Amino acid sequence: MTGLIVLPILLPALVAPFLILALGYDLRAQRIASIGATLLFLALAAMLYGLAGDGTPRTYRLGDWPAPFGIVLVLDRLAATMLVLTGVLASVVVVHAAAGWDARGRHFHPLFQFQLMGLAGAFLTGDVFNLFVFFEVMLIASYGLMLHGGGAERMKAGFQYVALNLVASTLFLFAVGLLYAVTGTLNIADLAVKATQVPAGDRALLTVGAALLAMVFALKAAAVPLHWWLPAAYPAASAPAAALFMVMTKVGIYALIRVHGLAFPDLAAPWLTAAGLLGLAIGAIGALAARRLAELVAYGVVWSMGGLLVALAVMGAASAVDSAGTMTGSGVAAGTAVLYYAVHSTLAGAALFLLAGLVAAARGSLADRLVPGGPPLGTGPALLFLLAAIGFTGLPPLSGFLGKVMILQATAGDPHRVAIWSLLIGSGLPVMIGFARAGSTLFWKTAGAEGVEPAATGPARVEPPGRTGLATVALLVAALAGLTVLAGPITGHLGATARQMADRAGTVEAVLGEPGGRGRETAR
Repeated sequence: MTGLIVLPILLPALVAPFLILALGYDLRAQRIASIGATLLFLALAAMLYGLAGDGTPRTYRLGDWPAPFGIVLVLDRLAATMLVLTGVLASVVVVHAAAGWDARGRHFHPLFQFQLMGLAGAFLTGDVFNLFVFFEVMLIASYGLMLHGGGAERMKAGFQYVALNLVASTLFLFAVGLLYAVTGTLNIADLAVKATQVPAGDRALLTVGAALLAMVFALKAAAVPLHWWLPAAYPAASAPAAALFMVMTKVGIYALIRVHGLAFPDLAAPWLTAAGLLGLAIGAIGALAARRLAELVAYGVVWSMGGLLVALAVMGAASAVDSAGTMTGSGVAAGTAVLYYAVHSTLAGAALFLLAGLVAAARGSLADRLVPGGPPLGTGPALLFLLAAIGFTGLPPLSGFLGKVMILQATAGDPHRVAIWSLLIGSGLPVMIGFARAGSTLFWKTAGAEGVEPAATGPARVEPPGRTGLATVALLVAALAGLTVLAGPITGHLGATARQMADRAGTVEAVLGEPGGRGRETAR
């Protein structure tokens, strides 16, 4: 069964070139193949989640080379959870894109599959260098998806996105070189062992390498002050691309948990709290000042990442102080809050980005700008926006409210709890006002409404939201409701994942194994 571990990487890696070489000029066939492959990806992710459910980390050794000498993939509860989240989101997005968005440029579906390959590899890899490789696969595909459909605004944002990520990739390579020079290994589990054995004279180099890695991961997670690229890039991308990109910020969070949580547990926590608090403040201010719906959602993502970073800091601090490697009660609560809120914010943000695309298409030249006018959008889109906004901003009764409560509970014993609680609760008000203003402008102040100037109604030729587009948004909103109704069993599973995340000794043993290099569960 452990041979299944490599399949989420192999499947999209094989499907993407097939779509180009065999179905390059048949968009309908590409849609069928891409949707089928994405649903199969989700099925594989679900099987791996079941396999990881017994709490035993499993490894897949490519070429049967033992760790740390060969390439190793690691499956545990955390990796399986992220794979399932990616599969669910990708399945909804690819169906949404097949309703017509994919026809606005070339090679959407091959790029989409390469993106899945990079995401799956990043979640499963067991060494830092291959994490860099899969980051590059993921980013190259995201460049194409961002520019899909063309346009001056998209090209400008895409250039900034490419330039910034080239700098991040360079820093990543510097960090990899430093870590290898100091420790002689890039396997994450082996790095956790060797990092404690570094001579005092080389500790500064090790810290610099780890800090560079943390900077790269924080940039991917849009942590303040490295967040500024996201409000420019995501609103410029097509709606399906922006929705899929919601899981890419979580790759940064995942990498911080996987690499620093295992190998450098004392490094990340001190600055994460400050970055999280700044993210809450800046995201809220940006949401209040946004001039477009997609821009509002983008700043909302920065705001939600602030809450995630705060909870991650508490989890890291609780794990770091326990020399036995067992997370304390507050650490488990914080880890559960991180995972629950990460899943919630990914689905809620994706729903709003897809809805922003539908609104922009329906309002003609007005697009998704927050100005009165345009045709009436109907009850369905208005209701979906209301529910998605309630969930995203953390109002009861949807999952956003439960996630915020979990973060508040997890930070109750933190020395910075006054600042955390004040910003976590207070920053929600400007975000709510921003979404309330957007909803009233887009869905109430339409053509024919009292006080709306006739010149602001936009052109007559528009694209009303189609059934497929609304259905996919409704599926994501229904998922938020499912996270709420099933919060008990879901948090139970996520709590078990949080406990496994802190079991550093168990992870090291599973990957490196007994003398001879064999783990508990390995496959060739």
